[in-house]
Amino acid sequence: MRIGELARRTGVSERSLRYYETQGLLRAERTPGGQRHYGEWAVDRVIRVQALYAAGLNSGRIAQLLPCMRDADGAPSEIATGKLVDDLTAERDRIDRMINDLVRSREVLDEVIDTARAAGVRVVSESRR
Repeated sequence: MRIGELARRTGVSERSLRYYETQGLLRAERTPGGQRHYGEWAVDRVIRVQALYAAGLNSGRIAQLLPCMRDADGAPSEIATGKLVDDLTAERDRIDRMINDLVRSREVLDEVIDTARAAGVRVVSESRR
């Protein structure tokens, strides 16, 4: 498939797909005319890259992990090592810390909102209704 179709099927811009290629996250075959051509596997790869970005990993870390993961299901490939498990554990621990920080921030906001409402502060969005 060409880059436009891959972009359409994954919801990722062509510009981002070209960036993934320069970062070693995605590879394309080239036609004699120089156009990129991707196999079906590329859809799963792009979805996997997006999930890893959403988890907060940077392109360098993703490039290290991708060779050890199967595109279709994200499970370890036959070349996965103990280091992959250590790296993924460290990333999961980092994500857990971020989640805990966000929960604490939400709790503080809830307290401020509850205090303001108890004091009779009118919510602006409610007054516009």
